[in-house]
Order: sequence, then C-alpha cells, then structure tokens
Amino acid sequence: MDLAQFREYCLDKPHATEGTPFGPDTLVFKVAGKIFAITALDEIPARANLKCDPDLALELRDRYEQVRPGYHMNKKHWNTVDIEAGIPDAEIHKMIDHSYELVARRTGSGGSPSRHRRKGRTKNGD
Repeated sequence: MDLAQFREYCLDKPHATEGTPFGPDTLVFKVAGKIFAITALDEIPARANLKCDPDLALELRDRYEQVRPGYHMNKKHWNTVDIEAGIPDAEIHKMIDHSYELVARRTGSGGSPSRHRRKGRTKNGD
C-alpha cells in the first residue's frame, strides 16, 4: 500500500477528516475531532501511527517486523506501521479499521468498519 492509497482508505471512513495541525509534513486523520491515524508526508518508506488495543498491539508487533511501538505516541495504545514494507493491504485495512473503530466508539460518532465512500469520490480518487 502506498501513501495515496492509505490516505484514500482513511478518508473513506464515515465522518473522517484530514488536516495538518502539526505542520505541513504531517497528515492527521480524525473522527469527531479525535486522531485515529497520523503519517509523515516526507518519510520514505511511508509509515503511519495507528491506535490499537494494547493486547492486539503486542500481537501485531510479534507478527510483523514492520509494526513497532508508536513513535512519539503512547506505546501501549499506538503502533507505527511501515505501510509500504510488505504487509498485505488487507491487513493494513484491518489495522486502520480497528484504529478508527476505537476512536469512533469513544467519541460516539457511531462509525462502522464498512467502507462508506464520501460523496463525489470514486475508487480512483477522481
């Protein structure tokens, strides 16, 4: 998965927004004003921080060498994932879904893991 695909998948989540509150090189994805994903636009290979249940976070770190404790985040609740380093897209989608759901449930925004598309957007981003 490349950064553009990661971005599109995050924005496909219900009520998801993006912004750059930490500067122009850091893209932040939120639901109901709370962060569920962060990525640096200038990192190669692309990486993202995703919120995660602490037990699942440890399991994912054991399963994939490309998943580490969250960089500059609470390492118990966040993972840093190398999104371009060989983890299957379906697994990264699950990680994004999980992060989004953790945040959406806490904020009461009621999102679901299904793939809702924002109006006016196609699969190709046109």
